[in-house]
This record gives sequence, structure tokens and C-alpha cells, in this order.
Amino acid sequence: MLTLINTNRMTPPIGPIGLDYVGCAARQAGRQVALVDLGLAADPEAALRAHFAGPRPRLVGLSFRNIDDCFWPSGESFVPGLAETVRKVRGLTDAPIVVGGVGFSILAESLLEACGADFGIRGDGEAATVALLSELDGRRRFERVPGLLWREDGHVRSNPPAWPESLAIPARRDLVDNRAYFERGGQGGVETKRGCARRCVYCADPLAKGRTARTRSPAEVADELEALLAQGVDVLHLCDSEFNLPPEHARAVCDELLGRGLGRRARWYTYMAVVPFDADLADRMARAGCVGINFTGDSASEAMLRAYGQPHRPEDLRAAVVLSRERGMAVMIDLLLGGPGETPETVAETVGFMKEIGPDCVGAALGLRICPGTTIAARIAAEGPMEANPAVRRRYDGPIDLVRPTFYISRALGARPARLVKDLVAGDERFFEPTEEAPGDADSTDHNYNDNRELVAAIAAGARGAYWHILRRLRDGV
Repeated sequence: MLTLINTNRMTPPIGPIGLDYVGCAARQAGRQVALVDLGLAADPEAALRAHFAGPRPRLVGLSFRNIDDCFWPSGESFVPGLAETVRKVRGLTDAPIVVGGVGFSILAESLLEACGADFGIRGDGEAATVALLSELDGRRRFERVPGLLWREDGHVRSNPPAWPESLAIPARRDLVDNRAYFERGGQGGVETKRGCARRCVYCADPLAKGRTARTRSPAEVADELEALLAQGVDVLHLCDSEFNLPPEHARAVCDELLGRGLGRRARWYTYMAVVPFDADLADRMARAGCVGINFTGDSASEAMLRAYGQPHRPEDLRAAVVLSRERGMAVMIDLLLGGPGETPETVAETVGFMKEIGPDCVGAALGLRICPGTTIAARIAAEGPMEANPAVRRRYDGPIDLVRPTFYISRALGARPARLVKDLVAGDERFFEPTEEAPGDADSTDHNYNDNRELVAAIAAGARGAYWHILRRLRDGV
């Protein structure tokens, strides 16, 4: 038996789609699969004890979705929680433990050491988990398991990441209680592809999913939507890093949804790059059921867009808002303020331009999470020791440890950069402002979704959709 454990306890709860995919793949391979879902458990420790009081599993798999909340004011790390869960499982069973998931894949070797598991899988977990089970039952040739990390002679060995060129994912979605997550979390999730070829200097997604877009069959994506609709989940979020990369695949997915009439039955949101985006794609998305787009805007300053490695220009942001609004799709633009080269002038330029083009929401996130392996991490390291760099922000002492929440905020923004941004926003309710660092200054004008009581209450009252859209409607009194 394969036991899968969802370790993500964030609220509102996010359905563990990766575990759903892995569990369905193992079932298709003839394996018995059990799920211990700590995200829905009222008493996580009791749920673990009850499960492991039964038959011994052959393998225990833990999912690790988020390293931390990626939010500078709180800087909450989830790594200690993962290590604690591994410790508790160790006390309940002698079965080997494997950890995987997007968060794990970004820092696989460091996290395997930190959490104490026997194995890790970097990259896609579906085929890799089945292969690991086979090797545990057979000759234990772990070098044959895609993406596997394992301990041998006191060292960690690792195989190349599991990023198969041909991406086929089980579409049944029948392991996780997706209806319960919909009722408590307000949306379901679906992937149409994995990986991204863009070279944004700060992004860790290619470390987890690869630097090429590996697309699913549009028919498989539509099958999955139909499976979720049958479970009562009719508001969805497409979890691709950028739905429109490549654009021809986005069009093909929309066409498949339209051909099956799913655009009339499901509403969905997605993440998008600002370019490429044109009237044809916007039309297809709206007719296929898209009701909201979260654009990776980063900045409206030419200098900062170049610094971040973004191919779009400010006028492309304006065009994206117009194309979306004309078709009734809500618009969120996520900014990333405070990177190397940011000044009060570039922040003012960006905030002013956002007010001018008028999206429904603007996420004014402050501070870049420094992830090892990214271009921005290398640039900051080249400036000298990070411990001595006043632009590097953290809430821990001692040597810099990029497994822990560590951020960069340009020194040019002064001693109170969040106050600078808030003053520029000047109360405009379309903005989710950064929270100030001073004690007692925290408020609900940011959009940290972790343990967001306002969101939880709204979803319990019937709100459904992307969290930014729910929060925006709350501000409008809708």
C-alpha cells in the first residue's frame, strides 16, 4: 500500500492536486493507495495515529507545496512543520518516507537533509512514485527512478529531475475530497502544462518544473474539468505558471472546452504573462469560461522590467487590461516592488501607471524572495557577502540560509519602504498594499492568503473564485 499525506495546513485550504495526480497514477498501476489529508483534518495527530494503527504501508509519501508564505512582513517558513511531520510519521511506522511536491523540488537536497526523510522526488511525481515502489519491491536500483534523491553511505545521491517531455497526467481526480476543498477553499485547481521557458530573474518555478513548457493533451485537460464538475466543483483556477505560454496550446485548450460546452458549465481563473495576448485568445478564453486573469506585471517602469527580465512593456499592460475588460474578464496585475535598481521614482511611475490603466486589483508585493539557483540570487551574491548587504532582509540570525525566508528590498526605498508604497497608493482600494514592519501596523489591505480570516469567512458564506477577486468584491460590498 502507498500512503500519501497532504502536509499543507494553510487556510483557506488548497486542494492537493499533485497528490491527487500521484495517487491516481499509482492506482492505474495497480497499487492500493490511502490518503491522510492533514489539510482537512480537525486533529492532524489523531488522523496520523488512526491511519498507522492499520496495515503497514510499503511507502509513505508526503507532499510539500510551499517552502514559506513568500511574504516579507511575516516570513513564515513551513520547513519546520515538514520536519515535525516526518518525525511523527517515523514514530508511527518503519515504512520508508519520500517527500515531493513543488516546494520540495525547488530546494530538494537541502530539504531532504532538513526534514530527515529517506527519499525525495524532484519534479513530476506520478511515474517516479510508481517506479520507486517497484524498486522497493525489487532490486532497489534507485538510479533508475526519475528525479529520485536517496541516502547511500552517509551521502545524498540524486538523479536528474523528473521532467518527462511527454506529459500525461491522470484526469480522474478521485483520491482527494475535492468537493470539501471547494466548500472550504472556494476553487478547484487544474494544470494544463508544466515548466516555463521564460527567464524571469527571480522565478523558482523552472527549478521545480523545468525550463521548457511540457503541455498536456487538451482532451485530457477537458476530461479533468468534467471529472471535477461531476464532483460539484465548478469554479476553477488553472495552476500553470503562465496559461498563455505557449499561446497555441492555450488556444487549443480553450477550443476543447468550447467543443464540449464546458464554457457554459465552469468558471475559471488563470495566471498569464502580459505578452503574448491578443483579441483572438481573449475571445476564446472568455467564451471557454474564463472570468478572471492574474497578469505577471512586476512593474510599469521600463528600467525595472528590463532588470526583471520581462519582455513586456508598460503599454502591453494597458492593452491586456483593455482586452480583458472588453470581454468581461476581471483583471489582477501582480507587481514585484523593491528589486535591485528600484527607486522611489520607479515605484511612483509604476503605481501611477496602474491607477491610470485601471485593473480591478493590483498586488503591490514588496520584496523579492531570494531562491538559490535563480539569476537574482547570483547577482545579489556577486555584490558581496549577503550577511553584510543591508538590502537583504530576514528574520533570523547567523549565516544566510536561503532555505529560510530571505528577501531583497532596494536600499533606495529608505527605512520604511512599505510606507513609501502606501503613501503612493493613497488609499486606492484597487491595491493590495504591503504591510508595514512596525509593530501594530499590520492590517488587511495586503493579500497574504495564508491564514486570511477574511477570506475564510467569505468562502464559508458562499464566495467562490480566485482569492484576489473575492477580496476585491468584499471591498466593493458585493
